[in-house]
Order: sequence, then C-alpha cells, then structure tokens
Amino acid sequence: METTIIQVKKDTAKLLKGLKLYSGQSYDEVIRSLVQENKAEALTEKEKKDIEEALQDIRKGKVYPIEDVAEELGVKLSN
Repeated sequence: METTIIQVKKDTAKLLKGLKLYSGQSYDEVIRSLVQENKAEALTEKEKKDIEEALQDIRKGKVYPIEDVAEELGVKLSN
C-alpha cells in the first residue's frame, strides 16, 4: 500500500484519535469513515437546485408569513 504524509494540527490529531473505534485503528481508516459518512449525507443535485430556487424566491420577496400559511391549512399555531 502506497502511503503519504499529511500534516494536521495537534488538536485535529487529538480529535481524530478520539474518533477511533478501537486502539489499533489507523488514522486512514478514521478519515475514510468520515469521508464515507459525508458522502452519504451529501445533497443531490436536485436538492441543491431546489434550495437555490427557494433562496431566489426569498430574495424576490416571494414569501408568506407563517400565520397566513397556518390559517390557509387550518392549522392552529401555539405560543
């Protein structure tokens, strides 16, 4: 297996050490696990597009007060 050296701050190394599941787990395994988790939680292109469209609507003032939406849906808001 080909390896390389990376530099991390001491506090980052301490965080990585705290994420080890067992004492012999390599930092490579810890980092790969974090990357896999991040990929699983990543937004799809459609989700990114939907968010951008929603932000554009907000910028254009195409928003409704929550009270109006609740009234239209017949939902009572509690304080």
